[in-house]
Amino acid sequence: MKATGHIDFFFEEVIIPGFSRKKAREWIMNTIKEEGGCLGDITFVFCNDDYLLRLNLEYLEHDTLTDIITFDYCEDKGNISGDIFISIERVRENASGLNLSFAEELNRVMIHGVLHLLGYKDKRPDDEMLMRQKENYYLTLQA
Repeated sequence: MKATGHIDFFFEEVIIPGFSRKKAREWIMNTIKEEGGCLGDITFVFCNDDYLLRLNLEYLEHDTLTDIITFDYCEDKGNISGDIFISIERVRENASGLNLSFAEELNRVMIHGVLHLLGYKDKRPDDEMLMRQKENYYLTLQA
């Protein structure tokens, strides 16, 4: 399968110093390719807690802070498309609590969203373990 789509990055009231769109695109495209998928259109929106909480309330009816919300637009299993919203405030706080760098936690959350678009789940213990294994693997391949 040939990648025909694109990956976009938007920053809503947040700044991520040193973020490389080029490296992130390459890494994500390689992940999708290795998983046997074809790149459709993926949009990452980096935002603050308030922005993501509004989405969580409006679309999922959850009144909780979260680090990521993924909207899957994949119409067939092979064509990977969706919107991935990430709260930079949550990522920063989670990184601190886990004794990780901000960049490490951001990359984990980004690839977590991509893995959801690839069909991986994380609600059951077995699914969560596989998701963590995949995250760890793809983090080692990061550009």
